[in-house]
Amino acid sequence: MRSLHATERDGRYTVQLVERDIPRPAAGEVLVRVAASGLNRADLSQVAGRYPPPPGESDILGLELSGHVAESGAAVCALVAGGAHAEYAAVPEGQLFPAPRSLDLVRAAGIPEAYLTAFVNLVGTAALERGQRVLIHAGASGVGLAAIALARFLGAAVAATTRSPEKVQALIQAGATLALQTPKDDVAAAVEHAWGTNAIDVVLDPVGGPGMEQNLRVLATGGRIVVIATMGGARPEIDLSLLMRKRAAVIGSTLRARSRAEKARLVSRFRAEVLPGFDDGRLGVVVDTVYPPARAGEALQRMRENQSVGKLLIAWP
Repeated sequence: MRSLHATERDGRYTVQLVERDIPRPAAGEVLVRVAASGLNRADLSQVAGRYPPPPGESDILGLELSGHVAESGAAVCALVAGGAHAEYAAVPEGQLFPAPRSLDLVRAAGIPEAYLTAFVNLVGTAALERGQRVLIHAGASGVGLAAIALARFLGAAVAATTRSPEKVQALIQAGATLALQTPKDDVAAAVEHAWGTNAIDVVLDPVGGPGMEQNLRVLATGGRIVVIATMGGARPEIDLSLLMRKRAAVIGSTLRARSRAEKARLVSRFRAEVLPGFDDGRLGVVVDTVYPPARAGEALQRMRENQSVGKLLIAWP
């Protein structure tokens, strides 16, 4: 089978299609013929040597896919810890779920990593409830747009940020009540003007860095800040006295390194609580661009340069 192998030099990506053996599923796994795979920033980090796959998982790039189960032909989506960017993947059975009937199979590849990341952090980690308010940073990314849509689906009000003025409209279309451009807009001041002080129950933050000060400023008493990446810096200053007065929590979270058993429980909840929203059209996937495997280097470059709005997908013919 063909799989992607990528290298980076001086900020530019080179991708080769290399031949690998078709994986042989172990106990509890199924073989999936991949229709499409989704790119994520984890791919960039793995290419750079900073984010290796967990022990025992495939060293092939890619964390999410759609396709057909080789044995039954069933159309599925899957979350994997590695191996999605290839023609075939061995997938733990608990990390499969049916591809929604409302989406074509290529577009469905943009669901697993983005929506499950949003779900585990907004629902599982932060316990977001109907009627609460959430602030989502980097809102025009695949995870960001999924988190906006999911929060609205759950009955929450959403404020979201982006650094690019041309991406503000995408936040509004996804369902954000407040769509803010950083650093042009004072995020805390804008939130306070719209909703009052101490108005945000949950912050989903893949940026970190200096923005943590504003996160804490707008947080409600008992609020939760969930940090899922550190694109803006890993060592922010934080006012611990304010954190204590607000009885708030700052929680770190990753998805890839969780055990297969934990991921299976997460996927089971997702199937029951969220997947129906795709079938009836309340949820969808925003796709920026679909690339053939031979042009995957362009996709990686587009992601690195923050040009995309929504998901970048690789369609496997």
